[in-house]
Amino acid sequence: QVQLVESGGGLVQPGGSLRLSCAASGIIYSRNTMGWYRQAPGKERELVASITTSGSTNNADSVKGRFTISRDNAKNTVYLQMNSLKPEDTAVYYCHLRGMMFSGSYIGTDYWGQGTQVTVSS
Repeated sequence: QVQLVESGGGLVQPGGSLRLSCAASGIIYSRNTMGWYRQAPGKERELVASITTSGSTNNADSVKGRFTISRDNAKNTVYLQMNSLKPEDTAVYYCHLRGMMFSGSYIGTDYWGQGTQVTVSS
C-alpha cells in the first residue's frame, strides 16, 4: 500500500502564492506519475498538474504559466508551486500517485491523499 500526505494549504489573497508538498510512503514503484487534482464545491475533481518519474509534466490550461510542479524521486515527494493565485483556484487539492507495476505488462494502481484546502479570497 501507498500512503500520501499533503501539506502547505491555507488561505491567501488573490495574487498570492502557496507551495504544496506531498510525500509518498509504502510500496516503491520503479515508474510512477505523481500529481495534483482539485475539487471545488459543486464541481468535479480535475487534474491540475502531474509529473512522471522521468520528469515529463502535464498541466491544466487554467494553471499554465502560474503553477509549477516538481518532484524529488529519492524522497518520493511532489511539489506544487502556485503563484498568481485566483479565487477560482479555491478548492481541496488532492495528491495523486499512479504506480506502474510490471508483470508481463504494466499495471497501474491509483492512490490518493486526504486533501488539503486552498482558499484564495480577498
